[in-house]
Amino acid sequence: MTNKPLTMLGGLSAAQFMRHYWQKKPLLVRQAFPGLTPPVSTARLKKLSKRDDVQTRLIWQEQGQWQFEHGPFGRLPGAKSPDWTLLVQNLDIHDDQASALLHQFNFVPAARLDDLMASIATTGGGVGPHFDSYDVFLIQAQGTRHWKYGQQKDLSLIDGLPLKILRHFEPEHEAVLEPGDMLYLPPHAAHDGISLSDDCMTLSVGFRAPDMATLAQGMLEAAAEQIAAREHGASSPMADPPLPGASLAARFKDPGQPAVTESAQLPDRLIQACVNSLSRLHFDEQLAQRFLGCWLTEPNVLAVFEPPMDSTELVEGRRLHLDRRTRMLYRGQSLFINGELATVKPTAWLKQLANERQLHLSSKVLRALPETTHECLLDWIDAGWVHIDS
Repeated sequence: MTNKPLTMLGGLSAAQFMRHYWQKKPLLVRQAFPGLTPPVSTARLKKLSKRDDVQTRLIWQEQGQWQFEHGPFGRLPGAKSPDWTLLVQNLDIHDDQASALLHQFNFVPAARLDDLMASIATTGGGVGPHFDSYDVFLIQAQGTRHWKYGQQKDLSLIDGLPLKILRHFEPEHEAVLEPGDMLYLPPHAAHDGISLSDDCMTLSVGFRAPDMATLAQGMLEAAAEQIAAREHGASSPMADPPLPGASLAARFKDPGQPAVTESAQLPDRLIQACVNSLSRLHFDEQLAQRFLGCWLTEPNVLAVFEPPMDSTELVEGRRLHLDRRTRMLYRGQSLFINGELATVKPTAWLKQLANERQLHLSSKVLRALPETTHECLLDWIDAGWVHIDS
């Protein structure tokens, strides 16, 4: 499937795009989504900006100075007021169509996929020349926007601004995007988009790009939780079941410690015991898998799941689908869903549910489901993590 030409990639296959463009160079695709209808209307985005469970930002210029404000907003500038932009983050957790559009980019590992952001702007609106530290697909959903972009080396920023604006912007390319067009930019590609109409809407598909410090800290925290679970019985998603490893329950001993004349000085043996204790921890792929699986499937802090009103059963001919807020990953014999290590292994059908975000309950599927998996799916349905079509 990765070698099939895709309209959304301008006729390139997913394999060709990932080989030649991903994290390497920009790609402009005309009519990547022909006939695209915005997943949400401008009016709904404005309503979302008034809610305290939606992350929004308003950006505008006033007397040549950049201004920035977080939502929720009781009132927005008028539709004919120039030079303002409203950003609505994580639109995919608030709308099913937005989530479906986000997951069309499933040729990139889901572990890297972050969110779909919507931007609406009046004529002249934009957020200034800047760069992102992650890959981004910019989809024009409504109106037109003029983009300038390039891969300059100078990424210094102007000091003292509420936004990260490039000090020296030197674009190499420019293009006007119309509804259905898409621009892909790799990390650190400088870009600046200016709205050419009062009904401009741009959708941004963003990706996770954690820094090494975040990954290292996560591994350390995972190891700490493993120690707590193994030695003290602490409850934790990282400890069910606990990963194998050396026990650290033994207490420090110092037989043969001589009498000292400087009692306040830290003893050598205690320092060495600390160093030796760390050497007994296993910072290996198994720990990384558990940490990443739980961390990367942790739902957005604003995600609220809605359990079904009535009890449900797995019936032949119906379809399971993941809630738009659900995140599900697997590796080896481990399955992760919404920040937890599942109690069942990733069978072929559960892998299909994770990859395609839906599963048709044929007689073949129902016969193949172990009782434990059957019960697990019902638990997920009761939690609102998975839904079953009527």
